[in-house]
Parts: sequence; structure tokens; C-alpha cells
Amino acid sequence: MAAAPTEMDREQIFSMAEKEMEYRVEMFNKLTHTCFQKCVESKYKDSELNMGENSCIDRCVAKYWQVTNLVGVLLGNNRPM
Repeated sequence: MAAAPTEMDREQIFSMAEKEMEYRVEMFNKLTHTCFQKCVESKYKDSELNMGENSCIDRCVAKYWQVTNLVGVLLGNNRPM
């Protein structure tokens, strides 16, 4: 039977979870910024994304995650995100 986590263990787990959340938010923000800059025209002609912009964003996001997962594997993480 595993021992119950100590207060220090719980604090470490919480701290790690907090850092993971910060990392995920930062990654999402970078992804959003990168793909928006690459795919959306600076002059907004329509209130919604057009088909070309949608397609570009889909490809950009897919490539971003593909590269992120590859880097994780290469750095020894060995678990896809």
C-alpha cells in the first residue's frame, strides 16, 4: 500500500501542476500569435475568417503541434502532448 502524500509532496505536486498550466498557456499564446501573424491578413475585410485563412490556420496549428511533440520526444520526454 502506498503511503499518503505528505504536505510537502502535495505542495510539490501543486507547484508542478501550476508550472505545467503556465507552460501550456504560454504555448497556446505563442501558437495563436504565430498562426495569426502567418495566416490572417492585417487588413480585415470580413468579420469572419475566409476559407484560405481557415485552411492556413489548420495547417499551421497541426505543424506547430507536430514540431512540439517531436521536440518533446527528442528531448527525452517520450510522451506526446
